[in-house]
Amino acid sequence: MRKIIIIDNPKERSLIEEFKKRSDIKAERIKKLLALPDLTRKEGSPVKILFDQIINLPRFADFDIVDFPRIVTAEENFDLLNTPKDHPSRKETDTYYLDENHVLRTQMTVMWSYYLKDKEVLEKLEKDGEVMALSPGIVFRKDEIDRSHYPAFHQIDGLYVCKKSKKIITQKDLEEVQIDLAKSIFGNDIEYKFLIDTFPFTDPSVEMDIMFNGEWMEVNGAGLVHSQVLKNFGLDPEIYNGWAFGFGDRLAMIKMGIPDIRILWSEDTRITEQFRDINSKYKEVSKYPETSRDISFIINKNINLNNYYEIVRDFAENLIEEVKLIDEYEDEQKFGKDKKSYTLRIVYRSPERTLTNEKINKIQEKIRQKTVQDLNAILR
Repeated sequence: MRKIIIIDNPKERSLIEEFKKRSDIKAERIKKLLALPDLTRKEGSPVKILFDQIINLPRFADFDIVDFPRIVTAEENFDLLNTPKDHPSRKETDTYYLDENHVLRTQMTVMWSYYLKDKEVLEKLEKDGEVMALSPGIVFRKDEIDRSHYPAFHQIDGLYVCKKSKKIITQKDLEEVQIDLAKSIFGNDIEYKFLIDTFPFTDPSVEMDIMFNGEWMEVNGAGLVHSQVLKNFGLDPEIYNGWAFGFGDRLAMIKMGIPDIRILWSEDTRITEQFRDINSKYKEVSKYPETSRDISFIINKNINLNNYYEIVRDFAENLIEEVKLIDEYEDEQKFGKDKKSYTLRIVYRSPERTLTNEKINKIQEKIRQKTVQDLNAILR
């Protein structure tokens, strides 16, 4: 029988209260992200519609639903899930750190760090020989800016762990789960294939691609639970095994024909009223023209461009569709040692309204000034 497991963390509340008192740019960015709604809980959201479709599949009827804090420890987010110390995802250019030990969760896989340490769950695993859970929610990562990337997005993760005496889990078992999921969303005739992938917490790992509108598209990642991760949670891999999967809100965009991730966050009723069920299809409320502005600057070549994208987001107000890198080069004689020149094109377009040149120019000027201030850049 399914249980709803809600993990509360008083430390999260105290960290949020501390951040509310701060006004530095790092705190402002994190406060803005924490203020965003979790669309897996918002009625009428394409994300909730699709994730509910998964949760309500017969094969998941007995899966627990796990809700856990948005602020987690680096140990929970990385170490327990077998993420190497030098993994790129640990860098501050990829992850939002509140302090040295706390981060905004970057993946719903962090659910394992709570579920597999829960006393009642472990008792059930010992008694019944198996435990299973789903965890939908909002996650956060620093990333590039385009129509399919946003610093907050959503995932639903599934986990099944059992004693080997009950069942030896194979990759075929995992693929059957993924096929069931894909068919429930895209229909029984969907064409699919599996490719080798790599995740720190599963081995082997696979991705599932589907043929959609004439193109192969990746829709999820999955794998058999890594033996080291089982050990990290005190489970003997000689006795236990398991599988796991993760889907993102990009699946809702593919299914419902949503071309821009910002549309998921829209409060415009012309947009929100379009989404009724899993078969809803998005129709543009109007075709607003794009306007672009280029910016060129010289910075230290060791600076990650994600730092620049964060600056853009500070002033974008969800009005920027994409930031394209259109040129980069080094010239020690011209720019100096360890310097690099970049030219980026900022594409402005709102899915809801027309933007005036005056408004765009004001945003662009703020971005230029902040780029100089934060990155010690030389504008060209």
